[in-house]
Amino acid sequence: MKPQDIQDLKELIEFLKHYQVAEFDLDRGDMKIRLKFSQSAPSPAAAPAVDSSPLPHLPPAAVTPAAAASEDTATGLHIVKSPIVGTYYGSPSPGAGAFVSPGDHVEKGQVICIVEAMKLMNEIESDASGEVVKCLVSNGQPIEFGQPLFSIRLN
Repeated sequence: MKPQDIQDLKELIEFLKHYQVAEFDLDRGDMKIRLKFSQSAPSPAAAPAVDSSPLPHLPPAAVTPAAAASEDTATGLHIVKSPIVGTYYGSPSPGAGAFVSPGDHVEKGQVICIVEAMKLMNEIESDASGEVVKCLVSNGQPIEFGQPLFSIRLN
């Protein structure tokens, strides 16, 4: 591995530790990375199992905002979670206004975002009525099943 590849890997490990990600897999053709952190004290020594393939510049990792979700549930806010894996979009098309923004009132069943999965645009509806407090993901971000998307202050 080149010195820059090693530095990129170290930065990725620190990023994942900072956001308390337990596992991370990256598979890009000739390069495979699998990182696992112990729950009690994550450390790079316990984590990387990396093949010796060349390591290209690593993109930002998609991270479930678990810390944000736990803070919101502690304050009594309702969390709308993704029902599917895909890519999050906050508006119906590029350049269009967002479905919802913090401060907006939403009704149960109202479309609040789109998750693209396998080239299909899936409208995601709010499962509660109330005021949108925070959007927990960013436009174009890959998301996982059950990942928190919005926090809502219930009526």
